[in-house]
Amino acid sequence: MKLEQPVTLAALAQFLECSFVGDPEFLVHGFNEIHRVASGDLVFVDHPKYYDKALQSAATTVLINKEVECPAGKALLISDDPCRDYNRLTQHYCPWEQVDGQRGQHQIGAGSRVHASVIIGNHVSIGKDCIIHPGVVLYDHVHIGDRCIIHANAVIGSDAFYYKARPEGREKMHSCGSVVIEDDVEIGASCTIDKGVSADTRIGKGTKLDNHVHIGHDTLVGEHCIMAAHVGIAGCARIGDRVILWGQVGVVSDVTIGDGAVVLGQSGVTKDVPAGKTVFGSPAEDSRTKFKEMALLRNLEDRLARMQGDH
Repeated sequence: MKLEQPVTLAALAQFLECSFVGDPEFLVHGFNEIHRVASGDLVFVDHPKYYDKALQSAATTVLINKEVECPAGKALLISDDPCRDYNRLTQHYCPWEQVDGQRGQHQIGAGSRVHASVIIGNHVSIGKDCIIHPGVVLYDHVHIGDRCIIHANAVIGSDAFYYKARPEGREKMHSCGSVVIEDDVEIGASCTIDKGVSADTRIGKGTKLDNHVHIGHDTLVGEHCIMAAHVGIAGCARIGDRVILWGQVGVVSDVTIGDGAVVLGQSGVTKDVPAGKTVFGSPAEDSRTKFKEMALLRNLEDRLARMQGDH
């Protein structure tokens, strides 16, 4: 999430009523989650396991719950609850907006056909020569390229499935990111694509999604991918170019599937998949190895019976 105008470190500390380390005039240009931070961003961290990752990341301001040495060129905000305060910042600088119903706060390119039942949020852009079928919902800050097709009842830009565990329950993380659909993408009926927590979820050009595909927050899908029905991808995954995910594949968060990889149906991806690899099973492994294992298991009973007969 980029701010319209940068905010000083001192102003943020005053808003949060917390202390800070660094130049009071140090500027914060945006807020971002650890997976997508860039120079000028503020990131939060609230667990010692991730202190070093946050402090050494590209983010230049760190909202943290412990006084630590501040790396050169960075600034710190010291908070007793960084997650709570990060939520306060994103809710303040990116509040929820009521859709005005007049389709006045978005853009639709020439030649695009949008069914009258489509719901379009604020600050949405639709490129040229697109087809948006009945019942589609486009949340705020969704950006669709040229020549895209979105089939009935797809929902694009819903909130990230991201919660902080509290003693009294789970606190919802405020989502202020977006979804970017690049050119020549087709999205099947009843697909769901969540917005980023504070960055974008992105679908690369030429990618095709079958019906009932779900893509979680902050996931980056490359170009010319194919995903069959009932694929489910968790948040913060990275899918390379020309990847094929067959039906009912599940992908856990924060993994990378390399360019040209193929994941066969009903597989569960729990770790990175190298480029060009074909994997199968749950957990997904090299498909040839997995098929050999299945053949051995299929014949195991006969083999055991023959071994017992030999004795």
